[in-house]
Amino acid sequence: MSGHSKWKTIQHKKGAADAKRGKIFSKMAKELMVVAKAGGGNPDTNTALRNLIVRCKASSMPNENIDRAIKKGTGELAADVMEDITYEGFAAGGVGVVVKVLTDNKNRAAAELRHIFSKNGSSLAAPGSVSRGFKRRGQIFVDAKVIEEDKLMDIVLNAGADDMSLDGEQFEILTDPNAFQGVLDALEKAGVKTEDSAIRLVPETYVSITDKTVAKAVMKFVETLEDNDDVQDVYTNMDLDDSVLALISAD
Repeated sequence: MSGHSKWKTIQHKKGAADAKRGKIFSKMAKELMVVAKAGGGNPDTNTALRNLIVRCKASSMPNENIDRAIKKGTGELAADVMEDITYEGFAAGGVGVVVKVLTDNKNRAAAELRHIFSKNGSSLAAPGSVSRGFKRRGQIFVDAKVIEEDKLMDIVLNAGADDMSLDGEQFEILTDPNAFQGVLDALEKAGVKTEDSAIRLVPETYVSITDKTVAKAVMKFVETLEDNDDVQDVYTNMDLDDSVLALISAD
C-alpha cells in the first residue's frame, strides 16, 4: 500500500498519546452530536453512533463526555447548531486536500481556513474539483502480529470487505460504507482486535512525493489544519516514498 497510509498510521499512533486530549475530545464531541442528531442517541439502533463511541473510548474519552455530547445531539441538553462544511484545495507538490469542518460559525471557519491555506502557500479549489478523486470507504487497521494474513483475509472477505493489504506493520482493510459495520462485527466475533477503524475519504489515485522538503511542507500544512478547532478531518492523496518517510520519521 501507499506511504500515505503509513503516514496516517503514524498519525494515529501519535494521536493516541497526544497531550492535546482536550482538543481531541472536543472534536469527537462535535461528531457525536451530529451523528446522534441524525440517527438518534441509541447505539443499538444507530450503527454510526455505536462505531463512533468505540473510537471515542479507544481514545480514552470519559464516559460522561460521551453521554453529554449524545444528549446535546438528541436535544436533551442545549447545544449550538453545527454546520457541516467541506473545503478543498491543493498543497505543495500538487497534493489534493479535502477538509471536513464542523462549526457553529461558518464565517469564522471560512476566514480561518483561508488564512491557513494562504499562510502555507496552498490554494483553495472549487467544490468537487478535489473531492471527486476520493471515495467514501470503511478503513480498518489490524496489527499484523496478532493474526496470519490468510486467516484475516478469509474473515474480512467473507464479511463483505473489498480489499486487504499489508501496510507496514498493519493490515489495511477497505470496505464499502454499507459493509463496514458487518466487517467490524465479524472481526469482533473472531476475537480480532482492531487498531483503528472509521469511514473515511480514501483517494482513488495518489500523488507520489519523493522530495523530503515537499513532504514535510504538506505534513506541516495538514497538522496546522488539524489543530484548528473547527476542523474534524483532513484527507490528502499524498503517496510518500518509503525512503522519504524513513528520513522524516528519523528527524
